[in-house]
Amino acid sequence: MIERYTLPHMRSVWELGHKYEIWLEVELLACEALEQGGKIPRGVTARIRRNARIDPERIAAIEKVVKHDVVAFLESLAEPVGVDARYLHAGLTSSDIVDTSLAVQMAEAADIILGDMDMLLGVLKQRAHEHRETIMVGRSHGVHGEPVSFGFKLAIWYEEVRRHRDRLRAVRQDIAVGKLSGAMGTFAHLGPEVEEFVCARLGLKPDPISSQIVQRDRHAAYLSALALLAASIEKFATEVRHLQRTEVLEAEEYFSPGQKGSSAMPHKRNPIAAENLCGLARIVRANSLAALEDVALWHERDISHSSVERVILPDSTILVDFMLVRLTEILKTLLVYPARMKQNLELTGGLIYSQRLLVALLEQGAQRTAAYEAVQRNAMEAWKGGAKFQELVAKDPLISRYLNASQIEACFDPKYYLRHLSRIYARVFADASGASGGKGRPAGEGGRQGRRAGRGEVKGRRKGG
Repeated sequence: MIERYTLPHMRSVWELGHKYEIWLEVELLACEALEQGGKIPRGVTARIRRNARIDPERIAAIEKVVKHDVVAFLESLAEPVGVDARYLHAGLTSSDIVDTSLAVQMAEAADIILGDMDMLLGVLKQRAHEHRETIMVGRSHGVHGEPVSFGFKLAIWYEEVRRHRDRLRAVRQDIAVGKLSGAMGTFAHLGPEVEEFVCARLGLKPDPISSQIVQRDRHAAYLSALALLAASIEKFATEVRHLQRTEVLEAEEYFSPGQKGSSAMPHKRNPIAAENLCGLARIVRANSLAALEDVALWHERDISHSSVERVILPDSTILVDFMLVRLTEILKTLLVYPARMKQNLELTGGLIYSQRLLVALLEQGAQRTAAYEAVQRNAMEAWKGGAKFQELVAKDPLISRYLNASQIEACFDPKYYLRHLSRIYARVFADASGASGGKGRPAGEGGRQGRRAGRGEVKGRRKGG
């Protein structure tokens, strides 16, 4: 785990002791299924659950000898459990335990991230409505285009995050599968009913068909969804960074009392939080490529994916969790400067209204080519820094032939560009019930607590965790 960026809820998902708790629960549930089926004596599962102890230090010591983490785990359990340990892992293979447990952890991590996204959506919705009428210039290619509103920009981000939430919900469902189908996936030594029992108790679905492992396209889709989300976070952060540039300064990150922007230049107020997000997004994207490389394994399975997943799954979920929380705080506290937006809107002397003028000419019967050339000719003159665009077009013979002074004046009203915002907002926020903004982390935690309810007797007896 990346200590600097690991938040408490996500840390608990990927702690080694928690992984071992789930491993033990999978083993216990398999025993319970066998016990209910009359395959092992009654009372075995209760005795194992009562006597089992998880000792990460002992597991690590055994693994140094056996060179196999699941074998080390089982041998460490055998010491306190005694003769009943012979019923553990009967008919199972290591990946039955590892992949099923990993699905639980990935689902828990997804629940936390989905909660984070709800918090972000709540802030985006609030600030989009707050700045719905805050007019600013829209830019394409970095060059002034036409007026928009800052709220409109945030509404676009809201809709984008909502799409990411839908994607993550889908991959969370896709990854929440377990397998207890044995070494080659054929249920050679345990029937499908054991897998179905264990998965139902863990809140998973049985994988319809598996080899020795759950196929890694599921994991690649999960990491790809996180990479897409990270890409959008970088997009939003990049916009904040641009808006905070000194020559733009339409918005900026909150600068807290006592904060320092530079060790050398006392005046600096830098967008360091947004820059941090842009950097972290690169790691999450790179990890998604590693997940794609894990799809192609030899035959029914090799182990080349295992070492990769030990890094990319904790790191990517930890980073996305951190990034969403940080982005939410950036946008919640973002300083917005409407006066500077208005000032920048007027930098080009009205050039941003050129298309409105062109459309008005066409509506009055002008030919498109002639009208375009007339508007462009005056625009290019205004670019030189002489007269203002509105003054030039008012004197143009072709333009004045079709438009009178009041019609030309109407073309330079920025509010004209926001006249459909009500309908746009109705589309975007029509069903915003899932973005309450107050259920983020508890929602993720609650899902985990529900799954842990059946494992309560084991929790708290971990030694050395």
